Amino acid sequence: MKGEMGSEMKGENISERLEAFAVRALTVARTLPRTLPGRHVAGQLLRCATSPGANYEEARGAESKADFIHKLGIVLKELRESRYWLRIIARGELLPGVRLASILQEAEELAMIIGRSIVTARRRA
Repeated sequence: MKGEMGSEMKGENISERLEAFAVRALTVARTLPRTLPGRHVAGQLLRCATSPGANYEEARGAESKADFIHKLGIVLKELRESRYWLRIIARGELLPGVRLASILQEAEELAMIIGRSIVTARRRA
């Protein structure tokens, strides 16, 4: 029971971080210039950066270990795509790179955590 409780709390922490990541991405998208490139990148970022949290919640309610692993894979894929669009924003000088450093770091950390979770879940399957 104690292990389960710790696991649940760990899951809550990741869930909260993914939610905060999505909210931060909303702010980034909102501050992008209202040009054709800015609107395009904003839309792409909104789709991929808000997806990991929702998919993580689905994974937490997975019907099987395989379903859990599959859904975590989607979370990881969307985090990687989010990193891509954040880097495009910086390299395309749509926003100053220094302003994106923190959210890029969070995307990297979350991707590493989810990646390790997938490896662990596969090993236990």
